[in-house]
Amino acid sequence: MSSTHPIPPASGQVSGLEQVRTTLAAACARAGRPPQSVTLVAASKTVSPEALVPALDAGLMVYGENRVQEAQEKWPGLRERFPGLELHLIGPLQSNKARDAVALFDVIHSVDRPSLCRALARQCAAQGRRPRLFVQVNTGAEPQKAGVLPDRADAFVDACREVHGLDVIGLMCIPPVGEPPEPHFSALAEIAARNGLDHLSMGMSGDYATAVEYGATHVRVGSAIFGARAYPAPQPTHP
Repeated sequence: MSSTHPIPPASGQVSGLEQVRTTLAAACARAGRPPQSVTLVAASKTVSPEALVPALDAGLMVYGENRVQEAQEKWPGLRERFPGLELHLIGPLQSNKARDAVALFDVIHSVDRPSLCRALARQCAAQGRRPRLFVQVNTGAEPQKAGVLPDRADAFVDACREVHGLDVIGLMCIPPVGEPPEPHFSALAEIAARNGLDHLSMGMSGDYATAVEYGATHVRVGSAIFGARAYPAPQPTHP
């Protein structure tokens, strides 16, 4: 589906999408990169299927979900209507969800431990599907955050390839909140380069233009396209 379809002016998310596309193009120009070298992954967590249709109609065909279950509920019907779309898992993945993830996603951004590698390898063999994979690196060494520590990333990437036979194409990171993202983007690019990996999944709504200038090939942008997240209200508790 062409990205040059007319943009309905009443859609706030589509105007947000056009702004993100404009910002990405400018960042690529500053970095001396062609715009097609960066994949815009629309982070669609909590966005309803109906609310996604305007962006799909506007030619946005790559989406990222944080949870396997939400994606299972949301995307099968949309894939029938928009067969060219690509689905990425950008949130953490439990090993017991590997079967569903391999069946549903084209790309998984959050490979970070041996048990998950084993589960993914088993499911790739069983299903005859080979999603493209990113290794998540915890560049800030935050204890509460998933990801391989930077000083263990080389050995982990090698094990993914040589021990588990996985199709690792790149690295992903989420810089710590409140810190400048540039050192984290630079560190991820250095790890990728020495491991011969061409793809970098880094940059979100607040820093995706900066990430492009540090070599990002995939940026994960949600609120800048869809607006602030609308989370379900907590249910009241009764004594």
